[in-house]
Amino acid sequence: MRMIRFARTVTAAALTTALALMAGCGGSDSDADAGDDGKALKKVTYLTSFGSFGRDSYAWVAKDKGFFEEAGFDVRIRPGQGTGGVIPAVVSGQAQFGPIDLTGGLLHMGNGQAKDFVAVAAIQQHTMAAIATTEGNGIATPKDLEGKRLADTPGSVVRNLFPTYARLAGVDADKVTWVNGEAQTLMGTLAGGSVDGIGQFVVGKPTIEAVTKKKAVLLPYSDVIPDLYGNVLITSKKIAEQDPEMVRRFTAALLKGLEYSLAHSKEASEILKRNVDTTNPAAAAAELELMAAYVTPKDGSGTTIGTLDSGRVARSIKILEDAGALPKGMTPEQIIDFGLVPKA
Repeated sequence: MRMIRFARTVTAAALTTALALMAGCGGSDSDADAGDDGKALKKVTYLTSFGSFGRDSYAWVAKDKGFFEEAGFDVRIRPGQGTGGVIPAVVSGQAQFGPIDLTGGLLHMGNGQAKDFVAVAAIQQHTMAAIATTEGNGIATPKDLEGKRLADTPGSVVRNLFPTYARLAGVDADKVTWVNGEAQTLMGTLAGGSVDGIGQFVVGKPTIEAVTKKKAVLLPYSDVIPDLYGNVLITSKKIAEQDPEMVRRFTAALLKGLEYSLAHSKEASEILKRNVDTTNPAAAAAELELMAAYVTPKDGSGTTIGTLDSGRVARSIKILEDAGALPKGMTPEQIIDFGLVPKA
């Protein structure tokens, strides 16, 4: 029995040493751990689109329900700071995946602010960008924004798209003052009265009302700029080219979490609460319920979750070109890898 125990000890020690040597050699083994089933899990960092609100809870759901693990991933989820923050983090390798607003991505790429990233799936089939305020601030129409003070993160799609929105809505953008804010504190800034409005997604309405204790008023960009997609999942061009199968597996797992969250909004909000202490479960669930119409539109199109249509993207590009927001000549294929996008 002693000899058996000794042999087992030697074998275990040898295995440990071998694994340590393999890890020290670099390569894909260095970023993998063993899952419960013994299979290697690839470590991935995922950034949310904007903070840790209900609209982004589907990532935590995909992790909690085991969808990521089933696909072979050990995912670390970190709060993003909008399109302008997610793109450089993904391109630089600080994160491997994250959602951005497609219009914001077009503006960043078309104007030379960013490159080397590609969209691989749609999260929302229509833009959710909006200016949000509360009753009593004197904002009911786009024209009312003149003379007002608005806050948002510097790289957010709401802020970057505002000149186009203002032009099409008949607003003098020079009469609107923007100040810098952070994703997690914007609603508190609005509640404190230091600004008249904030950049926000339309699904933020329940959370705004929970934080400010006032009725929210929203000016959706989609009312003025039709046919724009909302958030899309991006990765770096390097990852898309070198490991397309990894991208497909991650995308499928994330979209599975998205679909589950929309069907079980209350459970999704509870999962988010377990991971983010500041979560208001009721507001988070309400955000998901509002978002459902943007992910799976009730317009009879039968749109499959995650799909992107080249023709629609081309029309979006033309809208931005005609508004003077993009230089002429950009194509959908420059920003979307249609070979990786889920099929309809």
